[in-house]
Amino acid sequence: MKIIIVGNGKVGFSLAEQLVKEKHDITVVDVREDSLRRACDLLDIMVVRGNGVSADTLREAGADHSDLLVAATNSDEVNMVCCLIAKNLGTSYTIARIRNPEYTATLSELRRNLKIDMVINPESATAVEISRLLRFPAAANIETFCRGKVELIGFRLQQGDFMVGKPLHTLSNQIKKLPLLFCALERSGEVSIPNGSTVPQAGDKLYLIGRPDSLDQFFRILGRYTPKINQVLIIGGGKISGYLAHMLSKMGMRLKIVEQNASRCRSLSERFPKSTVICGDGTDQELLEAENLSACDAFVALTDRDEDNLIISLYATQKGLPKVITKCNRQNYAGIARSVGLDSVVSPKFITASNILRLVRGMQNSQGSVMNSLHRIADGAAEAMEFTANSSTHHLGISLKDLRLKPGILIAVIVRNQEIIIPEGSSSLQSNDNVIIISRNSGILDLNDIYQEEKAVPGTVGGAQ
Repeated sequence: MKIIIVGNGKVGFSLAEQLVKEKHDITVVDVREDSLRRACDLLDIMVVRGNGVSADTLREAGADHSDLLVAATNSDEVNMVCCLIAKNLGTSYTIARIRNPEYTATLSELRRNLKIDMVINPESATAVEISRLLRFPAAANIETFCRGKVELIGFRLQQGDFMVGKPLHTLSNQIKKLPLLFCALERSGEVSIPNGSTVPQAGDKLYLIGRPDSLDQFFRILGRYTPKINQVLIIGGGKISGYLAHMLSKMGMRLKIVEQNASRCRSLSERFPKSTVICGDGTDQELLEAENLSACDAFVALTDRDEDNLIISLYATQKGLPKVITKCNRQNYAGIARSVGLDSVVSPKFITASNILRLVRGMQNSQGSVMNSLHRIADGAAEAMEFTANSSTHHLGISLKDLRLKPGILIAVIVRNQEIIIPEGSSSLQSNDNVIIISRNSGILDLNDIYQEEKAVPGTVGGAQ
Protein backbone atom coordinates (compact mmCIF):
# COMPACT_ATOMS: atom_id res chain seq x y z
CA MET A 1 0.00 0.00 0.00
CA LYS A 2 1.07 3.57 -0.64
CA ILE A 3 1.06 5.32 2.76
CA ILE A 4 1.99 8.90 3.66
CA ILE A 5 2.89 9.83 7.25
CA VAL A 6 2.89 13.56 8.03
CA GLY A 7 4.94 14.30 11.16
CA ASN A 8 8.07 12.32 12.03
CA GLY A 9 7.84 12.52 15.82
CA LYS A 10 7.72 9.52 18.17
CA VAL A 11 4.40 8.24 16.83
CA GLY A 12 5.19 8.94 13.18
CA PHE A 13 8.62 7.28 13.26
CA SER A 14 7.34 4.24 15.19
CA LEU A 15 4.50 3.81 12.72
CA ALA A 16 6.82 4.10 9.71
CA GLU A 17 9.16 1.55 11.31
CA GLN A 18 6.34 -1.00 11.73
CA LEU A 19 4.80 -0.44 8.29
CA VAL A 20 8.14 -0.78 6.49
CA LYS A 21 8.55 -4.22 8.09
CA GLU A 22 5.28 -5.19 6.43
CA LYS A 23 6.58 -4.13 2.99
CA HIS A 24 4.45 -1.01 2.49
CA ASP A 25 5.53 1.95 0.37
CA ILE A 26 6.07 4.71 2.94
CA THR A 27 6.64 8.43 2.44
CA VAL A 28 7.29 10.65 5.49
CA VAL A 29 6.62 14.40 5.41
CA ASP A 30 8.16 16.78 7.96
CA VAL A 31 9.56 20.31 8.11
CA ARG A 32 12.67 19.26 10.07
CA GLU A 33 15.60 18.22 7.92
CA ASP A 34 17.49 16.47 10.76
CA SER A 35 14.43 14.35 11.61
CA LEU A 36 13.98 13.30 7.97
CA ARG A 37 17.67 12.50 7.61
CA ARG A 38 17.51 10.18 10.63
CA ALA A 39 14.41 8.43 9.26
CA CYS A 40 16.05 8.05 5.84
CA ASP A 41 19.22 6.59 7.37
CA LEU A 42 17.39 4.04 9.53
CA LEU A 43 14.40 3.07 7.36
CA ASP A 44 13.80 2.17 3.72
CA ILE A 45 11.40 5.05 3.03
CA MET A 46 10.94 8.17 0.90
CA VAL A 47 10.99 11.58 2.60
CA VAL A 48 9.60 14.98 1.62
CA ARG A 49 10.57 18.14 3.45
CA GLY A 50 7.70 20.59 3.74
CA ASN A 51 4.52 21.66 5.51
CA GLY A 52 1.80 19.01 5.69
CA VAL A 53 -0.95 21.56 4.99
CA SER A 54 0.63 22.57 1.69
CA ALA A 55 -1.12 21.01 -1.29
CA ASP A 56 2.15 21.16 -3.25
CA THR A 57 4.00 19.26 -0.50
CA LEU A 58 1.31 16.59 -0.29
CA ARG A 59 1.18 16.30 -4.07
CA GLU A 60 4.97 15.78 -4.11
CA ALA A 61 4.52 13.05 -1.49
CA GLY A 62 1.97 11.33 -3.75
CA ALA A 63 -1.29 12.20 -1.99
CA ASP A 64 -3.13 12.21 -5.32
CA HIS A 65 -2.79 8.41 -5.58
CA SER A 66 -2.16 7.25 -1.98
CA ASP A 67 -4.17 4.58 -0.17
CA LEU A 68 -3.71 6.11 3.29
CA LEU A 69 -2.47 9.31 4.92
CA VAL A 70 -1.73 9.53 8.65
CA ALA A 71 -1.44 13.08 10.03
CA ALA A 72 0.57 12.79 13.26
CA THR A 73 2.13 16.21 13.83
CA ASN A 74 2.04 17.90 17.26
CA SER A 75 -0.78 20.22 16.10
CA ASP A 76 -4.36 18.92 16.03
CA GLU A 77 -5.35 21.74 13.69
CA VAL A 78 -2.56 20.96 11.21
CA ASN A 79 -3.55 17.28 11.27
CA MET A 80 -7.19 18.06 10.52
CA VAL A 81 -6.45 20.44 7.64
CA CYS A 82 -3.86 18.02 6.27
CA CYS A 83 -6.49 15.27 6.06
CA LEU A 84 -8.95 17.57 4.29
CA ILE A 85 -6.39 18.61 1.66
CA ALA A 86 -5.19 15.03 1.14
CA LYS A 87 -8.75 13.78 0.66
CA ASN A 88 -9.43 16.52 -1.89
CA LEU A 89 -6.24 15.55 -3.75
CA GLY A 90 -7.37 11.93 -4.01
CA THR A 91 -6.08 10.02 -0.95
CA SER A 92 -8.44 7.09 -0.25
CA TYR A 93 -8.36 7.04 3.58
CA THR A 94 -7.18 9.58 6.17
CA ILE A 95 -6.28 9.32 9.86
CA ALA A 96 -5.76 12.36 12.11
CA ARG A 97 -4.13 12.45 15.53
CA ILE A 98 -6.40 14.71 17.62
CA ARG A 99 -5.40 15.02 21.28
CA ASN A 100 -7.18 18.08 22.66
CA PRO A 101 -10.11 17.03 24.91
CA GLU A 102 -11.99 20.17 23.80
CA TYR A 103 -12.50 18.62 20.37
CA THR A 104 -14.03 15.43 21.77
CA ALA A 105 -17.58 16.80 21.97
CA THR A 106 -17.64 17.75 18.27
CA LEU A 107 -15.55 14.88 16.93
CA SER A 108 -18.24 13.39 14.68
CA GLU A 109 -18.92 16.80 13.13
CA LEU A 110 -15.20 17.44 12.61
CA ARG A 111 -14.76 14.07 10.94
CA ARG A 112 -17.66 14.68 8.58
CA ASN A 113 -16.73 18.26 7.64
CA LEU A 114 -12.98 17.67 7.31
CA LYS A 115 -13.24 14.28 5.59
CA ILE A 116 -11.35 12.45 8.35
CA ASP A 117 -11.99 8.70 8.23
CA MET A 118 -10.45 7.86 11.61
CA VAL A 119 -9.27 9.77 14.68
CA ILE A 120 -6.47 8.51 16.93
CA ASN A 121 -5.70 9.83 20.39
CA PRO A 122 -2.57 8.18 21.86
CA GLU A 123 -3.06 9.82 25.27
CA SER A 124 -6.65 8.65 25.63
CA ALA A 125 -5.79 5.11 24.46
CA THR A 126 -2.90 4.98 26.95
CA ALA A 127 -5.17 6.11 29.78
CA VAL A 128 -7.65 3.34 28.90
CA GLU A 129 -4.86 0.75 29.10
CA ILE A 130 -3.64 2.08 32.47
CA SER A 131 -7.18 2.05 33.88
CA ARG A 132 -7.47 -1.64 32.90
CA LEU A 133 -4.22 -2.44 34.72
CA LEU A 134 -5.47 -0.66 37.83
CA ARG A 135 -8.73 -2.59 37.65
CA PHE A 136 -6.78 -5.89 37.57
CA PRO A 137 -3.56 -5.19 39.53
CA ALA A 138 -2.22 -8.77 39.39
CA ALA A 139 -1.62 -8.47 35.63
CA ALA A 140 1.44 -6.94 33.99
CA ASN A 141 -0.61 -6.17 30.88
CA ILE A 142 -4.19 -6.70 29.72
CA GLU A 143 -5.67 -6.83 26.22
CA THR A 144 -9.40 -7.14 25.52
CA PHE A 145 -11.35 -8.84 22.73
CA CYS A 146 -14.99 -9.21 21.72
CA ARG A 147 -16.00 -6.00 23.53
CA GLY A 148 -14.59 -7.14 26.85
CA LYS A 149 -15.98 -10.70 26.80
CA VAL A 150 -12.44 -12.12 26.50
CA GLU A 151 -9.23 -10.86 28.08
CA LEU A 152 -5.58 -11.72 27.53
CA ILE A 153 -3.40 -11.19 30.58
CA GLY A 154 0.37 -11.39 30.98
CA PHE A 155 2.00 -12.01 34.37
CA ARG A 156 5.46 -12.82 35.68
CA LEU A 157 5.99 -16.14 37.49
CA GLN A 158 7.66 -15.88 40.87
CA GLN A 159 9.73 -18.35 42.86
CA GLY A 160 7.32 -20.30 45.02
CA ASP A 161 4.36 -20.24 42.58
CA PHE A 162 2.89 -23.75 42.42
CA MET A 163 3.31 -23.81 38.60
CA VAL A 164 7.08 -23.33 38.64
CA GLY A 165 9.10 -26.39 37.60
CA LYS A 166 6.06 -28.53 36.72
CA PRO A 167 4.73 -29.45 33.25
CA LEU A 168 1.42 -27.75 32.45
CA HIS A 169 -0.32 -31.09 31.96
CA THR A 170 0.22 -31.87 35.68
CA LEU A 171 -1.83 -28.87 36.85
CA SER A 172 -4.71 -29.64 39.18
CA ASN A 173 -8.21 -30.31 37.87
CA GLN A 174 -9.28 -27.10 39.60
CA ILE A 175 -7.12 -25.19 37.10
CA LYS A 176 -7.89 -27.42 34.10
CA LYS A 177 -11.65 -26.93 34.52
CA LEU A 178 -11.37 -23.15 34.24
CA PRO A 179 -12.30 -21.82 30.75
CA LEU A 180 -8.86 -20.33 30.03
CA LEU A 181 -5.76 -21.15 28.00
CA PHE A 182 -2.02 -20.61 28.46
CA CYS A 183 -1.41 -19.09 25.06
CA ALA A 184 2.18 -17.74 25.10
CA LEU A 185 5.35 -17.91 27.19
CA GLU A 186 8.18 -15.36 27.12
CA ARG A 187 11.58 -16.44 28.42
CA SER A 188 14.85 -14.52 27.96
CA GLY A 189 13.37 -12.53 25.10
CA GLU A 190 12.12 -15.64 23.23
CA VAL A 191 8.41 -16.33 22.79
CA SER A 192 6.90 -19.80 22.44
CA ILE A 193 3.42 -21.31 22.24
CA PRO A 194 3.17 -23.58 25.31
CA ASN A 195 1.78 -27.11 25.32
CA GLY A 196 1.18 -29.73 27.98
CA SER A 197 4.87 -30.60 28.30
CA THR A 198 5.97 -26.97 28.79
CA VAL A 199 7.66 -26.45 32.17
CA PRO A 200 7.30 -22.84 33.39
CA GLN A 201 10.20 -21.36 35.34
CA ALA A 202 10.47 -18.46 37.77
CA GLY A 203 10.96 -15.25 35.80
CA ASP A 204 8.96 -16.46 32.80
CA LYS A 205 6.15 -14.25 31.58
CA LEU A 206 3.01 -16.30 30.95
CA TYR A 207 0.05 -15.11 28.89
CA LEU A 208 -3.44 -16.35 29.75
CA ILE A 209 -6.60 -15.86 27.74
CA GLY A 210 -10.22 -16.50 28.73
CA ARG A 211 -13.29 -14.97 30.34
CA PRO A 212 -12.50 -12.18 32.84
CA ASP A 213 -14.15 -14.06 35.73
CA SER A 214 -12.15 -17.26 35.03
CA LEU A 215 -8.90 -15.25 34.93
CA ASP A 216 -9.84 -13.63 38.23
CA GLN A 217 -10.44 -17.10 39.71
CA PHE A 218 -7.06 -18.33 38.43
CA PHE A 219 -5.20 -15.48 40.17
CA ARG A 220 -7.04 -16.22 43.40
CA ILE A 221 -5.86 -19.85 43.21
CA LEU A 222 -2.32 -18.67 42.39
CA GLY A 223 -2.38 -16.47 45.49
CA ARG A 224 -1.96 -13.25 43.53
CA TYR A 225 -5.37 -11.78 44.14
CA THR A 226 -4.96 -8.08 44.99
CA PRO A 227 -7.67 -6.11 46.82
CA LYS A 228 -9.33 -3.29 44.92
CA ILE A 229 -7.15 -0.21 44.44
CA ASN A 230 -8.45 2.83 46.33
CA GLN A 231 -5.58 5.35 46.44
CA VAL A 232 -3.49 6.18 43.34
CA LEU A 233 -0.50 8.52 43.14
CA ILE A 234 0.09 9.94 39.63
CA ILE A 235 3.35 11.73 38.79
CA GLY A 236 2.93 14.13 35.87
CA GLY A 237 -0.09 16.24 34.95
CA GLY A 238 -0.11 16.06 31.15
CA LYS A 239 -2.85 14.94 28.77
CA ILE A 240 -2.65 11.25 29.76
CA SER A 241 -3.08 12.19 33.42
CA GLY A 242 -6.16 14.27 32.58
CA TYR A 243 -7.85 11.43 30.69
CA LEU A 244 -6.80 8.92 33.39
CA ALA A 245 -8.05 11.06 36.27
CA HIS A 246 -11.45 11.31 34.58
CA MET A 247 -11.64 7.49 34.23
CA LEU A 248 -10.36 6.65 37.72
CA SER A 249 -12.67 9.17 39.39
CA LYS A 250 -15.61 7.37 37.79
CA MET A 251 -14.23 4.09 39.21
CA GLY A 252 -14.33 5.59 42.71
CA MET A 253 -10.55 5.80 43.25
CA ARG A 254 -8.93 8.60 45.26
CA LEU A 255 -6.21 10.44 43.37
CA LYS A 256 -3.10 12.46 44.17
CA ILE A 257 -1.49 14.15 41.16
CA VAL A 258 2.00 15.69 41.38
CA GLU A 259 2.89 18.22 38.65
CA GLN A 260 5.62 20.87 38.42
CA ASN A 261 3.82 23.30 36.11
CA ALA A 262 1.66 25.70 38.16
CA SER A 263 -0.87 26.43 35.39
CA ARG A 264 -1.39 22.70 34.77
CA CYS A 265 -1.96 22.25 38.50
CA ARG A 266 -4.64 24.95 38.51
CA SER A 267 -6.34 23.39 35.49
CA LEU A 268 -6.33 19.91 37.06
CA SER A 269 -7.66 21.27 40.37
CA GLU A 270 -10.57 22.92 38.57
CA ARG A 271 -11.38 19.82 36.50
CA PHE A 272 -11.04 17.33 39.38
CA PRO A 273 -12.01 19.09 42.62
CA LYS A 274 -12.20 15.80 44.56
CA SER A 275 -8.58 14.93 43.71
CA THR A 276 -5.50 16.24 45.51
CA VAL A 277 -3.21 18.16 43.14
CA ILE A 278 0.31 18.94 44.40
CA CYS A 279 2.60 21.45 42.68
CA GLY A 280 6.08 20.02 42.97
CA ASP A 281 8.79 17.78 41.54
CA GLY A 282 7.56 14.19 41.39
CA THR A 283 11.14 12.89 41.20
CA ASP A 284 11.92 14.42 44.63
CA GLN A 285 12.04 11.58 47.16
CA GLU A 286 11.36 13.95 50.08
CA LEU A 287 8.15 15.14 48.42
CA LEU A 288 7.05 11.53 47.77
CA GLU A 289 7.68 10.60 51.39
CA ALA A 290 5.87 13.72 52.60
CA GLU A 291 2.84 12.65 50.56
CA ASN A 292 2.96 9.21 52.22
CA LEU A 293 3.91 7.26 49.10
CA SER A 294 3.94 3.92 50.94
CA ALA A 295 0.27 4.27 51.89
CA CYS A 296 -0.87 4.34 48.24
CA ASP A 297 -2.22 1.24 46.51
CA ALA A 298 -0.81 2.17 43.10
CA PHE A 299 1.80 4.46 41.55
CA VAL A 300 1.69 5.75 37.94
CA ALA A 301 4.69 7.56 36.42
CA LEU A 302 3.56 9.81 33.55
CA THR A 303 6.18 12.55 33.24
CA ASP A 304 7.47 13.64 29.81
CA ARG A 305 10.87 12.00 30.43
CA ASP A 306 11.22 8.21 30.17
CA GLU A 307 14.33 8.29 32.37
CA ASP A 308 12.49 10.05 35.22
CA ASN A 309 9.57 7.63 34.93
CA LEU A 310 11.88 4.62 35.22
CA ILE A 311 13.82 5.98 38.21
CA ILE A 312 10.80 6.99 40.27
CA SER A 313 9.01 3.75 39.39
CA LEU A 314 11.97 1.75 40.68
CA TYR A 315 11.84 3.83 43.86
CA ALA A 316 8.11 3.12 44.26
CA THR A 317 8.76 -0.61 43.73
CA GLN A 318 11.51 -0.50 46.34
CA LYS A 319 9.01 1.06 48.76
CA GLY A 320 6.76 -1.97 48.29
CA LEU A 321 3.82 -0.45 46.40
CA PRO A 322 1.65 -3.32 45.12
CA LYS A 323 1.09 -1.82 41.64
CA VAL A 324 3.53 0.36 39.68
CA ILE A 325 2.85 1.50 36.10
CA THR A 326 5.45 3.28 33.98
CA LYS A 327 5.07 5.26 30.75
CA CYS A 328 8.02 4.66 28.45
CA ASN A 329 8.14 5.33 24.72
CA ARG A 330 11.67 4.12 24.02
CA GLN A 331 11.58 0.42 23.19
CA ASN A 332 15.13 -0.24 24.45
CA TYR A 333 14.29 1.43 27.78
CA ALA A 334 11.10 -0.64 28.08
CA GLY A 335 13.15 -3.84 27.82
CA ILE A 336 15.52 -2.63 30.54
CA ALA A 337 12.56 -1.68 32.75
CA ARG A 338 11.07 -5.16 32.51
CA SER A 339 14.43 -6.78 33.23
CA VAL A 340 14.61 -4.95 36.58
CA GLY A 341 11.07 -5.87 37.61
CA LEU A 342 8.91 -3.09 36.11
CA ASP A 343 6.44 -5.27 34.22
CA SER A 344 3.61 -2.80 33.62
CA VAL A 345 5.19 -0.51 31.01
CA VAL A 346 2.90 1.40 28.64
CA SER A 347 3.92 3.16 25.43
CA PRO A 348 1.57 5.65 23.72
CA LYS A 349 3.40 5.38 20.39
CA PHE A 350 3.32 1.55 20.54
CA ILE A 351 -0.43 1.53 21.25
CA THR A 352 -1.08 3.97 18.40
CA ALA A 353 1.06 2.03 15.92
CA SER A 354 -0.80 -1.21 16.75
CA ASN A 355 -4.20 0.43 16.18
CA ILE A 356 -3.16 1.81 12.79
CA LEU A 357 -1.48 -1.47 11.84
CA ARG A 358 -4.78 -3.29 12.40
CA LEU A 359 -6.54 -0.83 10.11
CA VAL A 360 -3.89 -1.18 7.39
CA ARG A 361 -4.15 -4.96 7.44
CA GLY A 362 -7.93 -4.69 7.26
CA MET A 363 -7.67 -2.40 4.23
CA GLN A 364 -5.33 -4.88 2.53
CA ASN A 365 -7.80 -7.69 3.16
CA SER A 366 -11.11 -6.05 2.28
CA GLN A 367 -12.48 -9.25 0.70
CA GLY A 368 -11.50 -11.72 3.45
CA SER A 369 -12.37 -12.27 7.10
CA VAL A 370 -12.66 -9.09 9.18
CA MET A 371 -9.86 -8.23 11.64
CA ASN A 372 -11.58 -6.74 14.69
CA SER A 373 -8.55 -6.15 16.88
CA LEU A 374 -4.78 -6.51 16.91
CA HIS A 375 -2.61 -6.49 20.03
CA ARG A 376 1.15 -6.89 20.08
CA ILE A 377 2.44 -8.79 23.10
CA ALA A 378 5.83 -9.81 24.50
CA ASP A 379 7.47 -6.53 23.38
CA GLY A 380 6.12 -7.04 19.87
CA ALA A 381 7.52 -10.58 19.48
CA ALA A 382 4.00 -12.01 19.10
CA GLU A 383 0.56 -10.81 18.07
CA ALA A 384 -2.95 -11.55 19.30
CA MET A 385 -5.67 -10.96 16.68
CA GLU A 386 -9.44 -11.24 16.58
CA PHE A 387 -11.11 -12.14 13.28
CA THR A 388 -14.70 -12.77 12.26
CA ALA A 389 -15.01 -15.90 10.14
CA ASN A 390 -17.20 -15.69 7.05
CA SER A 391 -18.01 -17.64 3.87
CA SER A 392 -14.53 -16.90 2.48
CA THR A 393 -12.84 -18.65 5.44
CA HIS A 394 -11.37 -22.02 4.51
CA HIS A 395 -11.99 -25.31 6.34
CA LEU A 396 -15.22 -24.32 8.13
CA GLY A 397 -16.76 -27.24 10.00
CA ILE A 398 -13.52 -29.28 9.98
CA SER A 399 -12.13 -30.44 13.35
CA LEU A 400 -9.10 -28.45 14.44
CA LYS A 401 -7.11 -31.65 14.95
CA ASP A 402 -7.40 -32.30 11.20
CA LEU A 403 -6.12 -28.86 10.19
CA ARG A 404 -2.51 -28.02 9.34
CA LEU A 405 -1.64 -24.69 10.93
CA LYS A 406 1.55 -22.78 10.28
CA PRO A 407 4.26 -23.09 12.98
CA GLY A 408 3.85 -20.57 15.79
CA ILE A 409 0.06 -20.24 15.31
CA LEU A 410 -2.50 -20.99 18.02
CA ILE A 411 -6.29 -20.79 17.80
CA ALA A 412 -6.84 -19.58 21.36
CA VAL A 413 -10.56 -18.75 21.70
CA ILE A 414 -13.74 -19.08 19.63
CA VAL A 415 -16.72 -16.86 20.49
CA ARG A 416 -19.98 -18.20 19.05
CA ASN A 417 -23.39 -16.69 19.85
CA GLN A 418 -22.08 -15.12 23.10
CA GLU A 419 -20.52 -18.48 24.14
CA ILE A 420 -16.79 -18.46 24.99
CA ILE A 421 -15.18 -21.66 23.68
CA ILE A 422 -11.63 -22.74 24.60
CA PRO A 423 -11.07 -24.97 21.56
CA GLU A 424 -10.16 -28.65 21.69
CA GLY A 425 -9.15 -31.00 18.89
CA SER A 426 -12.80 -31.77 18.08
CA SER A 427 -13.78 -28.07 17.88
CA SER A 428 -14.29 -26.43 14.50
CA LEU A 429 -14.72 -22.95 13.04
CA GLN A 430 -18.15 -21.81 11.84
CA SER A 431 -19.21 -18.79 9.81
CA ASN A 432 -19.76 -15.68 12.01
CA ASP A 433 -17.49 -17.03 14.77
CA ASN A 434 -15.15 -14.52 16.41
CA VAL A 435 -11.77 -16.26 16.42
CA ILE A 436 -8.78 -15.12 18.50
CA ILE A 437 -5.39 -16.13 17.11
CA ILE A 438 -1.96 -15.98 18.74
CA SER A 439 0.91 -15.77 16.26
CA ARG A 440 4.69 -15.56 16.62
CA ASN A 441 4.79 -14.31 13.01
CA SER A 442 3.69 -10.83 11.94
CA GLY A 443 1.81 -10.09 8.76
CA ILE A 444 -1.31 -12.22 9.33
CA LEU A 445 -4.00 -10.42 7.33
CA ASP A 446 -6.75 -13.01 7.17
CA LEU A 447 -7.89 -16.17 8.94
CA ASN A 448 -6.82 -18.12 5.87
CA ASP A 449 -3.21 -17.01 6.50
CA ILE A 450 -2.96 -19.34 9.51
CA TYR A 451 -3.13 -22.52 7.42
CA GLN A 452 -0.16 -24.37 5.93
CA GLU A 453 -0.20 -24.24 2.15
CA GLU A 454 -1.16 -27.61 0.75
CA LYS A 455 1.45 -28.87 -1.68
CA ALA A 456 0.18 -30.30 -4.92
CA VAL A 457 0.88 -33.99 -5.51
CA PRO A 458 2.90 -34.57 -8.73
CA GLY A 459 0.72 -35.63 -11.64
CA THR A 460 -2.47 -34.15 -10.15
CA VAL A 461 -4.40 -30.96 -10.68
CA GLY A 462 -4.79 -28.68 -7.64
CA GLY A 463 -3.49 -31.39 -5.31
CA ALA A 464 -6.51 -33.67 -5.89
CA GLN A 465 -6.09 -37.32 -6.87
